[in-house]
Amino acid sequence: MDIKQVQELIRFVAKSGVNEVSIEEKEFKITIKTNQQPTYVTAALPPAAAPAAPVPAAPAAPAAPVLSAADAKAAATAQELANYITIKSPMIGTFYRSAGPDKPTFANVGDEIKAGQVVCIIEAMKLFNEIESEVSGRIVKVLVDNSSPVEYDQPLFLVEPA
Repeated sequence: MDIKQVQELIRFVAKSGVNEVSIEEKEFKITIKTNQQPTYVTAALPPAAAPAAPVPAAPAAPAAPVLSAADAKAAATAQELANYITIKSPMIGTFYRSAGPDKPTFANVGDEIKAGQVVCIIEAMKLFNEIESEVSGRIVKVLVDNSSPVEYDQPLFLVEPA
């Protein structure tokens, strides 16, 4: 690996937001660490409303748990996602849906794919790596925008298995 490749790797790591990358080959080993601090997001819950004065009530049968509309929707979404298989990124790089700007995309929502079929390209260190599907089925959702940086193990596609 020459100095230009190392510099390009450093720029790529800084741009992607990754805190650390290690590469080990026969001839060399390189670890790049950034000074970026991890970002933590905290959210405060709204204060609970003060309970109303207790009202004496007649003993009643225990009520069945009631799901709010938002809880029901979240449960339905989780159930739907459980039926899908996720194609994940095997590496850090830049995600491309086609081989070039004037070329057709490899996989669109609704397309039937087979195991071994190329679904996207990930560019890493000026190398374009074809990513093949490990499953057969129908593309339900593309989770990454074209030309976006992706992390290792980041979900790329949702597939409904055949």
